[in-house]
Amino acid sequence: MPHLNATERFSDRVEDYVRYRPDYPPALLEWLHKTHGVTASWQVADIGAGTGISSKMFLDAGHRVVAVEPNAAMRSAAERWLADYPGFNTTDGQADASKLDSQSVDLISVAQAFHWFEPEATRNEFRRILRPGRLAVIYWNSRLLVGTPFREGYESLLKTYGTDYVTVAERYADEAFMREWFGNGYRGTAHFDHGQRVDFDQLRGRLMSSSYAPKPGHINHEPMMVALRELFDACADHGRVSFDYDTRAYVGSFE
Repeated sequence: MPHLNATERFSDRVEDYVRYRPDYPPALLEWLHKTHGVTASWQVADIGAGTGISSKMFLDAGHRVVAVEPNAAMRSAAERWLADYPGFNTTDGQADASKLDSQSVDLISVAQAFHWFEPEATRNEFRRILRPGRLAVIYWNSRLLVGTPFREGYESLLKTYGTDYVTVAERYADEAFMREWFGNGYRGTAHFDHGQRVDFDQLRGRLMSSSYAPKPGHINHEPMMVALRELFDACADHGRVSFDYDTRAYVGSFE
């Protein structure tokens, strides 16, 4: 997929992205701090930070964070949302051209966006901006697709009505790829259970935050909304359904 398309495909979905996208499990940060020696004094570069969901996790733990995000609409949303954090800054940069100084950060964070990056150029840039001996953590929420009627029904809905869902869905790396990408600097991986309990309005907003969900006016939009309502009504428990995730994290350095 062309890089420009990857950068701009969420521009008209920022409001839904801010309101309805999931955060990340507290156990992820605990794992970084307790297992890998990360402390709140470490300067974080959040690459592909989007609207700041991942940045907020580190800010709440006392880190200083610079969010690197090429999409102007998403970067502006992060700046508004996180304006009260004195340790937060943003820059208009990319994974392979962050505009950060060499050896200027202690921890690189990449949440959800890694599958859009060019691996070799990104690794070179990460090696440049990291201080010696410091770490990069790559992580994402991977939606569970089977095991409940809602999971399976939602996946079927996306395949039926999504504009390019099959092309972009679950394009995440596996452990073998991440081991190879980090090379000798690979330090480990972890998985964490995570999820959201959502009502119908939140479910609709979560769906519409996805770049492959057809917008109003598209031939698939209204049929998709009807199918979503039917799925929710069939699966809801006390007015909510569960979005369930396996949060995967990989950590390493670039010595």
